[in-house]
Amino acid sequence: MNSERLVEVVLPGVVDPEGLQVRQGDVPTPGRGRIVIAMEASGVSFAEQQMRRGRYYDQPPFPFVPGYDVVGRVISTGDGVDPGMTGRRVAALLKVGGWASHLVLDADDAVPVPDGLTPSQAETVVVNGITAWQMLHRRARVRAGQTVLVHGAGGGVGTVLAQLARAAGAVVIGTASARHHDTLREMGVVPIDYRTQDVPARVAELAPGGVDAVFDHVGGRSVVDSWHMLAPGGTLVAYGSASTRDDSGSKQWPVLKILARTWLWNALPNGRRAGFYNIWAGRSLGKDRYRARLRDDLTRVFAALHRGDITARVAAELPLARAAEALRLAESGTVTGKVVLTP
Repeated sequence: MNSERLVEVVLPGVVDPEGLQVRQGDVPTPGRGRIVIAMEASGVSFAEQQMRRGRYYDQPPFPFVPGYDVVGRVISTGDGVDPGMTGRRVAALLKVGGWASHLVLDADDAVPVPDGLTPSQAETVVVNGITAWQMLHRRARVRAGQTVLVHGAGGGVGTVLAQLARAAGAVVIGTASARHHDTLREMGVVPIDYRTQDVPARVAELAPGGVDAVFDHVGGRSVVDSWHMLAPGGTLVAYGSASTRDDSGSKQWPVLKILARTWLWNALPNGRRAGFYNIWAGRSLGKDRYRARLRDDLTRVFAALHRGDITARVAAELPLARAAEALRLAESGTVTGKVVLTP
């Protein structure tokens, strides 16, 4: 692709992956306090799979450029920004906009990527790593010796979460399809096949007193089971509704139902806690505090990746022009790790 032109992938409406469109334009210039980066890697996450169906909780109106996170090199800086940022590799959490050859960002949203990590390696742990770190350490506050259950431990967030929990000294039980079990065992995770095994019964065998934390992205009936698997004093962190991805009807309702359940459960005098995690909810703290926390957490995740506490699992790298193929591959459920778009 010509680096002198802006190339971006557009989601025009509720379409199959092949309905994605490519458009070109001029490379943007940064305003005050902003930077322009040349994209080196942007991920295909579960959010985009929901967005193309119109099922993501707070997605913008169509048409828009998807892309939840990005890693790239700073190519220009606006007024009020240290010109020394030019040439640096940075990462940013976006929600939308990452599937483009060039992006304009607030300079304060850019987090430095340490030397020694490739763009694709760093990309695998931006949204997934922040999500996992904050749920584990800020929400559930998991400590060494505790036992946790990670649903979807073979998935993007689940893999990082399981590894971070192991690094924190926790015993980890992970649900996954059978093809992920060998990988999970290598990570020190006890696997359960959610397709063929009775998950609550198996968890009761492994942790007779219940587990100290459950991380549930499935939603629906799974959240109820997860609550009942908690030990006294345990924490349930729900963070999605994957089971309703292909449903029709209100995209808000599945999340609102989880929120209502967690509110009700928290009112019960049983010492357990439940909550719904949203990576953007911290903005209520104020933009500066939110950014500082995000920067701190992602920096810690990058350090864990650099140390080898967690591994970057890149399933495939495809150029931006093949975004439809990348999305189709990510949705197939046949790959382990993150599908990454490159320029």
